[in-house]
Amino acid sequence: MNRREALTRVAWIMGGAVIGANLFLEGCTREATKNVESLFEPETIDFLGDIADAILPPTGSPGAKEAGVGAFIPVMVKDCYSKADQNVIMDGLDKLASVSLETFGRKFKALSLAERTELLAAIDSEAKDYQRNKSDEDPNHYFHLLKQLTLLGFFTSELGATKALRYVQIPGRYDGNYPYKKGDRAWAV
Repeated sequence: MNRREALTRVAWIMGGAVIGANLFLEGCTREATKNVESLFEPETIDFLGDIADAILPPTGSPGAKEAGVGAFIPVMVKDCYSKADQNVIMDGLDKLASVSLETFGRKFKALSLAERTELLAAIDSEAKDYQRNKSDEDPNHYFHLLKQLTLLGFFTSELGATKALRYVQIPGRYDGNYPYKKGDRAWAV
C-alpha cells in the first residue's frame, strides 16, 4: 500500500475527505507565517489538547489529548497548511478564547467538560453553516480545520489506532465474508 492509499483510507475512516488532502499527498513544503510559531508554546499546545479532548473526549478509549493531538496540530499547521489557512486557525484560536470569556466569564481551560461541549457544539454548528454556504474563494472555518486535524491526529496515533480501532500489525489474507458483530470497532490501516 502506498502513502496515497493509506491517507485515502484514513479519510474514509474519519467519515470524509480531509480538506487540503492534496497538501498531505504532495508533502509538507509550505512556509509558516511568523505567528504560527506561537502554536509550539506549551500553553498553546495544552489549549489545543483541551480543544481536541472536548472534540474526542476519553470514553472507553483514550481521549485526543492523551493521544498527543495538542502537539500534533502545530506541526501540521506549520508544515502543511497554506498561509491563509494558518492565519484562519490562529485567528480562530483567539476567537475561541474570547468567546469562552464572553460566554462563561472564564478561560476555556477553566470550563467544565459540559461547558466546553456546549461552547464547541455552538461553534461547530456555526462552522457547518459557514462551510455549506461558502464559495470556493472563501477560507475554511477555523473549527472545521481544527476538527479535521483532531480526527487525523487521533486516529493515526498509536493510542487511536490500537485502542479506538482494531489493529493487526501484519494482516492476514483477505476475507470478504469475515463475520461482523454489532458494536465491533473499525479496523486501523
